[in-house]
Amino acid sequence: MSRLTPPLPRSDANKRPWFLQLFYEEKTRAIIYQILVTGALILLGWYLVSNTLDNLARQNIATGYGFLSLEASFGISESMIAYSPADTYGRALMVGILNTIKVSIVGILLATLIGTLVGIARLSPNWLLRQFSGAYINTFRNVPLLLQLFFWYALINTSLPKPRQALNPFGDTFITNRGIYTAIPEYHVAYWWMLAAALLGMLGWWLLRRWAIRRQQATGQPFHHGIAGFCLTLLAVIAAYLLAGAPSAMDAPVLQGFNFKGGWNISTEFTALLLGLTIYTSTYIAEIVRSGIESVPKGQWEASNALGLRPGQILREIILPQALRVIIPPLTNQFLNLTKNSSLAVAVGYPDLVSISNTTMNQTGQAIEAIAIFMTIYLSLSLGISLFMNWYNNRMALVER
Repeated sequence: MSRLTPPLPRSDANKRPWFLQLFYEEKTRAIIYQILVTGALILLGWYLVSNTLDNLARQNIATGYGFLSLEASFGISESMIAYSPADTYGRALMVGILNTIKVSIVGILLATLIGTLVGIARLSPNWLLRQFSGAYINTFRNVPLLLQLFFWYALINTSLPKPRQALNPFGDTFITNRGIYTAIPEYHVAYWWMLAAALLGMLGWWLLRRWAIRRQQATGQPFHHGIAGFCLTLLAVIAAYLLAGAPSAMDAPVLQGFNFKGGWNISTEFTALLLGLTIYTSTYIAEIVRSGIESVPKGQWEASNALGLRPGQILREIILPQALRVIIPPLTNQFLNLTKNSSLAVAVGYPDLVSISNTTMNQTGQAIEAIAIFMTIYLSLSLGISLFMNWYNNRMALVER
């Protein structure tokens, strides 16, 4: 008999048909309701899809992803891979994906660094430093990100000189209102060997760290694995460079016509977007870091001071490892926000995934497919960040027995 249904006299309940007796059972009613809701959702989805397909067919717009193999016929101002207007829409979208990933990764690294420093400065005994960091947080956190993007883009365009009057702070580096141009090494196989050596060096560094921890646990004697691991990695990279021929040829930017050609260019659009995302997100990270540090009991500070540790040593080795367990979950949310906010790049003309998808939609009319692609990409990026941060959070969590 149902828990919510008042019990009936046994004689009346037995008079009901069997299907009504089933309906009066709470478990049966729950199953029926779920079947009805699922059926309604399927019917709604079928109506939307069929209606959309009918409308597209009425407008002679083909469906499917066959357009990805067609020629794009539009240029992209900056790309991490070789691209020309003769390439396909699929390759153009790949350029947008890589540009989005690039600005997201660089933005996350810079926002974390700046946010951590500002968050620590908020707790500084120095009054001027504490007030300056507070003003930084309150100013940039309360101005919409879109307005900040416009501000940085306009500031760079109006304050920096044109290419012919470019600033030349050192060597082959030029700063203009079209971006920063600097010399980079020309391609040589030696750089791949250097990368492999760096990876091997870091692997050796990790093994050295594990050995140092086991040694300290067994003997109580510390070993400075940080300096030794860094020197080991650096020596491996230098050895790979020398053995591979020590290439020294450089690709330097040269002024041709109205702009510089060659070298490595950091565009105005990328700089404005990176500044906006980094500064805006770092304000939230600063508050997360500050609250995480304040969550550590004051007794930890007092005990560390009593042991004679230096302030930097206390923060690095005692306070921050404990604060990280509070900081990581909200920090993950800020990383996700920064990645999703990169879609505002279209406001300053940076060719990210959304910008290139919009151009693709306008040329092909494949709106649903293009939107489905960039929604899938953003979902995949968010899930990837969440998985990594959850893994890191589990590693930093206290192990209880």
